[in-house]
Amino acid sequence: MSLVCFILFGAQFSFAQTFTNPLLPSGADPWSIYKDGYYYYTNSMQNRLVIWKTKNLADLKTAEKKTIFIPPAGKAYSKELWAPEIHFINGKWYVYFAADDGNNNNHRMYVLENSSKDPLKGNWVFKGKVGDATNKWAIDGSVFTYQNQLYMIWAGWEGDINQKQEIFIAKMKNPWTIDGERHKISSPEFEWEKHGDLNDAGNPPHVDVNEGPQILINKGKVFLIYSASGCWTDFYALGMLTLKGKNLLDVSSWEKSTQPVFKQSPENGVYAPGHNSFFKSPDGKEDWILYHANSAPGQGCGGKRSPRAQKFTWNADGSPNFGIPVKANQELNIPSQKK
Repeated sequence: MSLVCFILFGAQFSFAQTFTNPLLPSGADPWSIYKDGYYYYTNSMQNRLVIWKTKNLADLKTAEKKTIFIPPAGKAYSKELWAPEIHFINGKWYVYFAADDGNNNNHRMYVLENSSKDPLKGNWVFKGKVGDATNKWAIDGSVFTYQNQLYMIWAGWEGDINQKQEIFIAKMKNPWTIDGERHKISSPEFEWEKHGDLNDAGNPPHVDVNEGPQILINKGKVFLIYSASGCWTDFYALGMLTLKGKNLLDVSSWEKSTQPVFKQSPENGVYAPGHNSFFKSPDGKEDWILYHANSAPGQGCGGKRSPRAQKFTWNADGSPNFGIPVKANQELNIPSQKK
């Protein structure tokens, strides 16, 4: 790992200029945002919500971190806290997460709010459940603003039975309230989206999966990147929807790519890459993908999943080119810094 040294008030500091994946030994569903000179990072911890704060991605393993929420016992959101995301909206911080009471059938989405400038300070207030009127199973909530309208996207069930996970979208009245109906915009349809056999008496024999939706906007073009197939399989991969129409709530406005845009690389020792997020470099010139993956086949959905980051580029048509997952321990330059 290369270092750049500088002197401040007579003290010498070292700033790592390279890093290697994984960023942490374990951590599924990684999310990061860069704001006011710091990266704020979080991932699934199951029983609590934790935020990391660091100026340098390479220092995540030793970064300052704080537990911001431990749910009280006996609530609908006391267990299985999944896929937290931290967002800054209208001058306040929000953390969205899915949780249940210990029964996966009861997973719903929830949100916390903090008015402090620094999300590791101040008070996190539990704002409650975020859901549409159907109150169906829901996980992996993410929010974004497009043409001055706030939206939420998530993975959900059409009905009340675990058969298929699909992508839904709805407008939001404010950061904690969905406005109107949910609209389904993606369902597993290709072979690579349908690896989902389960060998567990407590679950159905097979589940098709679209989950982990993330919006990516480039020069006015809107893409929705999602995870497909079961995370318990090595075939977990990223798919892409491209907005072709004007109404984000209309399934006909979206065109699905027929092949995954990011998938396992056995030659690089990376399996089941998915549940990603995106962030910009500090100077705003580079685009980065953050995702989790396994280091060996057959490791499934457990604690062996680790967070990884790599830079990506853009194709001539404006769509993202994620390349292939890089090898663990391959030295990479950190995101480009402000001059």
